[in-house]
Amino acid sequence: MRRRLGTGDAVTVGLGAMLGAGVFAAFGPAARSARELLPVALGIAAVVAYCNATSSARLAARHPQSGGTYVYGRERLGPFWGYLAGWTFVVGKTASCAAMAMTFAAYVAPGWERPAGMAAVLVLTWLNWQGVQRSAAVSRVIVAIVLAVLLAVVVAALAGPGHPDAAPASVAAPTPGGVLQAAGLLFFAFAGYARIATLGEEVRDPARTIPRAVTIALGAVLLTYAAVCFALLAALGPGGLAASATPVADAAAASGASWLVPVVRAAAALAALGALLALILGVSRTALAMARDGFLPRRLAAVHPRHQVPHVAELAVGLIVVALVATVDLRGAIGFSSFGVLLYYAIANAAALTLSRVVPITGLVGCLVLAFALPWRSVLTGAAVVLAGALAYALTRRGGDRPER
Repeated sequence: MRRRLGTGDAVTVGLGAMLGAGVFAAFGPAARSARELLPVALGIAAVVAYCNATSSARLAARHPQSGGTYVYGRERLGPFWGYLAGWTFVVGKTASCAAMAMTFAAYVAPGWERPAGMAAVLVLTWLNWQGVQRSAAVSRVIVAIVLAVLLAVVVAALAGPGHPDAAPASVAAPTPGGVLQAAGLLFFAFAGYARIATLGEEVRDPARTIPRAVTIALGAVLLTYAAVCFALLAALGPGGLAASATPVADAAAASGASWLVPVVRAAAALAALGALLALILGVSRTALAMARDGFLPRRLAAVHPRHQVPHVAELAVGLIVVALVATVDLRGAIGFSSFGVLLYYAIANAAALTLSRVVPITGLVGCLVLAFALPWRSVLTGAAVVLAGALAYALTRRGGDRPER
C-alpha cells in the first residue's frame, strides 16, 4: 500500500483510538474495584502500557508491515503465535467495534441504539474505504474536540468546591486484587496505540515514525488520563465515582458547570465515533495480513486500485459489526475484549524478547497478571474463544491448507 502518513498523522490515529469512550466510562467501574487507590491502578496500567508500547515500537521498526503483533509473532516466534495474536486481536476488537457503536448510539439516540449504531458503522466503513488520509483527518478533528472538553472538565472539577465522599454500603475497601482488576479495566483505555503499528505499510519512514508516534501518543494520553482521574476524585470522591455511570458528565455537574454536561455527552459520542473509526482501520489491516498468509479467506487481502486500502476486509469487518450491533448485547463481551487485548500484547512482549529483556519481561508478566485479574466470567469466555481459535489453526494445518509465504 502507499506510504502517505507522517508522524503527526500516526500520532492522531493513536490518540483517536485511545481517547475513545473509555475515558468517559472506564473510571467508574475501575473505582468500584480500587476506590481511593484508583491512581495506583492507573499507574500500574500505564507501566504495562509503556512496556507494551516500547516492545511494539521496536518490533514495528524491524517489521514495517500491516498486521502489528500478528506479523511480529509470526516472524519472531513462529506461525502459530502470529496467528494467535491475530485471532485475539480480530475477534476482541470486532467486539469492541460494536461496543463503541452502541456507546455512541446510547448518547445520541437513547431508545434507538441499535439502528443508530448500525448506521454509524456503515458510515465509518465507507469513510475508511475512501482512504487512510481522510480517516486520519477526521480523527484529528475528533481528538482536538475531546481534548478541549476534557480540559474544561478538569479545570472546572479542580476549581470547584469538591465533593465529600459518601461511599455506598455495597462498596468494599480496596484490596490488592481489586487494584489489579481496576488496572486491567483501565488498560483497555490505553490499548489504541496498537493501531499505529498496524499501519506499518502506510507510514513514511516507518523505522523512525512508528516508535516516535507511539511514544508521543501514549505520553499525551497518560497525562490526560492522570488529570481526569484526579479531577473525578476531587469532584465526586471515590464513592461517588464508583457509583457513577457517566463520571465525566457527573463531575461537570457536581462542580457547578452544568452547562458542560451536554457538551460532555456530545464529546463522549464523538469520542466513541473516533475509537470506532480507528478500530475498523486496525482490524481490517490485521485481517489483510492474515488473509495474505492464508489464515483468513484470501479475498480479504485485496487492495483497492484507486484508494489503496484493503476495501474487502474493511467491508467484511463493517458488516460483521453491523450484525453484532443488531443482535447481541455486548456488555459482557467487553470483559472478553480486555482479556483478548492483554493476550495480544503478551505475545508482542514475548516476540520482543528476541530483541531485549527487561522491558518485554515486565510487559509480558504485567499483561498476564492483569488478564487473569479480570472478572472470572470474562476470563472463562476469553479462554474459550482463544482455545477455539487454536483448534481452528490445528485443523487448518492438519487439513493441508498451509499458509503460503
